[in-house]
Amino acid sequence: MSISNFTGRPAPSRICAQSLRLISSRQRWRCSALIPGVVVALLANASASTQSPQQLEPVTVRPPKPHGTASRPGQEPANVPKRTRRAAQAARPKPATRSIANSEPAPTPLNSNVVATSSNLLGLSVFQTPATVEVVSQQTMREQGYRTTPETVAGAVGVLAVDVAGAPSGFSTRGFSFGEVTVLYNGLWIGPQSITSRVLDTANLEQVEFVKGPLSLMSGLATIGGSVNYVSRQPTSGPIKNELDTSIDTLGTYRTHFGSGGSTSVDGLDYRFDVSSSKINSFIEGDYQQLNNISGQLNYRVTDSFKVFGAIEYNQDYGHAYWGTPLTTTTFSGPFSTHGVVAGSAISTFDGSVISPVTVDSRTLRTNYNVADNSIGSHGLWLRGGFEWALNEDITIKNQAYEFGAKRHWFDSETYAFNTGTSMIDRDRFFVNHKQQVIGDNTDLIWSSSFFGMQNRFATQLAVSRNEIQFAQEQNPDEFPFDSVTVVNPAPGLYSLPPQPGIRNSRLDDAAITVEDQLKITPMLALIGGIRVEDMTLTRDGINFDGTIPAGQPFTKNWQPVSYRAAVTFEPIKGLLFYGMYATAYDPAAAGIFSVTPGTTLDLTSARIYETGVKAISADKRAEFTFSVYDIERRNVYVALTNAVATEAGEVHSKGVELAGAVRPIENLKIWGNIAITQATYGNFDVWTGNTPSNVAPVIINAGASYRFDGWRWPVEIGGAVRYVGQRYLFEDNLTAMLPYTTADLFAFVDISGRDLQWQGLEKMRVGFRVRNVTNSVYAVASDPGYPDQVYLGAPRTFELSASAKW
Repeated sequence: MSISNFTGRPAPSRICAQSLRLISSRQRWRCSALIPGVVVALLANASASTQSPQQLEPVTVRPPKPHGTASRPGQEPANVPKRTRRAAQAARPKPATRSIANSEPAPTPLNSNVVATSSNLLGLSVFQTPATVEVVSQQTMREQGYRTTPETVAGAVGVLAVDVAGAPSGFSTRGFSFGEVTVLYNGLWIGPQSITSRVLDTANLEQVEFVKGPLSLMSGLATIGGSVNYVSRQPTSGPIKNELDTSIDTLGTYRTHFGSGGSTSVDGLDYRFDVSSSKINSFIEGDYQQLNNISGQLNYRVTDSFKVFGAIEYNQDYGHAYWGTPLTTTTFSGPFSTHGVVAGSAISTFDGSVISPVTVDSRTLRTNYNVADNSIGSHGLWLRGGFEWALNEDITIKNQAYEFGAKRHWFDSETYAFNTGTSMIDRDRFFVNHKQQVIGDNTDLIWSSSFFGMQNRFATQLAVSRNEIQFAQEQNPDEFPFDSVTVVNPAPGLYSLPPQPGIRNSRLDDAAITVEDQLKITPMLALIGGIRVEDMTLTRDGINFDGTIPAGQPFTKNWQPVSYRAAVTFEPIKGLLFYGMYATAYDPAAAGIFSVTPGTTLDLTSARIYETGVKAISADKRAEFTFSVYDIERRNVYVALTNAVATEAGEVHSKGVELAGAVRPIENLKIWGNIAITQATYGNFDVWTGNTPSNVAPVIINAGASYRFDGWRWPVEIGGAVRYVGQRYLFEDNLTAMLPYTTADLFAFVDISGRDLQWQGLEKMRVGFRVRNVTNSVYAVASDPGYPDQVYLGAPRTFELSASAKW
């Protein structure tokens, strides 16, 4: 089968593995289009006495017991005056919630008592879920200084950020990276991470959920390594609370955020509004990101059994991009060669020559090789609305309709290769524009009942969506490189090429039905099972820059995959749970779903996971730990044999152990830590058998502690965290190693009581100070395997000052 690349230029001369590089990276975000945002949020209720029906994300409905004499169930007593109804509502028993959207996070060290909306369809807490799940709460983000979504990985077990310019805010976990780890937005999927995700400021987020391993049952295509779900901040009932945050660091990064939420003067109407603006300055010359986010949501309780909601969110980012630092040879760099960053050899993207032994030149640690007029940006608009209707205490119907639109662009020189003959850096030019629209609707039926005396929770969901995307990108037929610059102090130059775009139009229509059930055989033993049946139709057409029609287009392809999950949980002692789980997943064999053409394989890969583990939480909620062992196999993986011929064969096999624990031995002391050990290898490949996939670390360790001095007039908290990441490989050929690194952060903050401030009504103000990368380590944080002779460097030591106020 021949490969049809939509790059508009000949593939660089390289070993046979190079053609897969072109597909896995170039087509990953250029030649692909977006998959519809389909999330199957199915629920079932098997513990009616202890669990409430699952929520449709921000909305919660459950009729309370009538109080006194009411005109009908769910209304206030007839003799309650209107002016006292709000107080009467506040006194009513609050229903249990599926997520932390309408309540404070559970006070447990690992957030095990909260619900990760993307981890299961049954509304189970993280502790009850038969899988490895971590929730990074808004409180954790503030205290640990996680400013952007890539930084939240430090709060999860065994997760790395692969935040590269071509595929921002990507992740690596359990042996899989980029588009193999799905990114969701409030549980909705808009397409492969490698072409749709963007860096977000965490100020507008309630929590970030990390779910490990293959699980197409929840999110459909491409959930191989796991999923990451961004949950927007949600309305809460009660008095209006406001907050204001700001920070600045020594790189010039600044952040501002204002948020407000609570109950309005209209009975039953709650709101949440957040606006944030950040300029993330890089240590790389000229590199920055401007992030602007606005989000708002209204929840209206029409009656105590019927609730509606509407939400809007606008995200914008723009700036100049850093595409990595090119590797040089120790012969060229001499005394400027760095040690402990990279090792081995590399192959030039352009001429196939060997760069060996590799190093990062210390004179280039802040150098940007992009053109002066480079630009990268995106803006997207979310609209969501729906209702939740509790027919009675056992049956709930939910509906959510949504629309998402986005435009994205890249305009860069992005490939940099050291030329051993000229001792210069060869560069290219490339641009791409996206125009995307997704519409969809999810309808759920949740039913709590009993089965031969056993508690049962059942749910089904019908999800339909349409995703349309247009790609316009550089298709200049000229040979590479376009120009060369010096290694030290390069002249940036300009793009300087007339645009010659090719166009690709794609549409994916998707319909899925999911059923999941939890049956409690005994109070200790529960069985959980689910199935998802999906029908997807991809339609594509296009036109080349010269007016010709691309080979094999237009075309239409239909898939009807089926995925499963089966699990058992056993809780012999309250707070101690053992589980075992099997689940499956699927995605296209050749890169993302919008990369496949009749010239490549149109099949789907299959993946499965076996996982077992134990979770424990103390009775006083001060200590908890999780331990899991897993085995993942992904079969029928796409393999490149030459630059023009590809086949379908091979597998990726990943297995590992993950352990996390946290404890508050005394009220003011927090201690936490985790370790992930991963062994991932390619199998049955002609060229890569036994190799480790790129960006996979065999060991990742995180640990931290903090202590709060409460006895002072102004309480002070000090703490720190350390992170160790083992050796990773830049590309699948394993020729270039990114060496292990260790970083450490320190922080301190003081809480100033409102009584000591002039601002009337101020509850408190927090002033913080943080040092990042205390030891000023120089290290390679990640790579984009599509660019196998350049790496992304980690930021040097920086100092940050922050302040926040609540009233």
